[in-house]
Amino acid sequence: MQVLVVEDDVSLMHAVSSVFREEGFTVHESLCGDEGLFMAEQDIYDLIILDVMLPGMSGIALIHHLRSQGIMTPILLLSAVDVIERRVQGLDAGADDYVVKPVAFPELLARSRAILRRHGKLGDTGDIRVGGVVLRPRIQEGFVSEVPLKLSAKEYELFEFLLINRNQILTREQILDRIWGFDTDSGAGIVDLYIHYLRKKLTAQGFSDLIQTVRGIGYMVKGKADVPKNEN
Repeated sequence: MQVLVVEDDVSLMHAVSSVFREEGFTVHESLCGDEGLFMAEQDIYDLIILDVMLPGMSGIALIHHLRSQGIMTPILLLSAVDVIERRVQGLDAGADDYVVKPVAFPELLARSRAILRRHGKLGDTGDIRVGGVVLRPRIQEGFVSEVPLKLSAKEYELFEFLLINRNQILTREQILDRIWGFDTDSGAGIVDLYIHYLRKKLTAQGFSDLIQTVRGIGYMVKGKADVPKNEN
């Protein structure tokens, strides 16, 4: 899963990024509000960690810009000021939660996981379950009835992006930026190729229709998140 960290304190930005990478997230960084807004507008992230006070555009203004465009990426705010009015301002702007500096990293991770669960991006165990398919992020593999799909690294990233954004159309450009990066030399055709690889593996397990083509735009997965049964 992809996290964007927008923080002008370089040492804190690198520390936050390191913590998320250790948990298996892919992390992108920005030191200022204007660049952070540009990156966030690509709508390819699962979570944004956002400082309130930034050079250029403030964190609160950044949230307003995103929400006005209909970009609802979950946002966790960081602030050095523990003032109720500041927390209320951030939450009213559209942030999902708030952590006060100095940051306690276990709390930051716990709150981030809670946000992702509320948005349906993670199950209680961290697995992603849709329509009988289970992705297990810690081992980067997908399963159907406990049969592994044997996904390559890029296939896993692509499938995860589709599943956590189920019922949402993803353009080829969004997928390309998310999976291959902004500076890739690959064209949109690489997306179609890897969709073909995924469909071939899913068809072998009876899920040929899980990934749907939206003609002229991109792809989407339709389905509800499966709720796993409690295991004793």
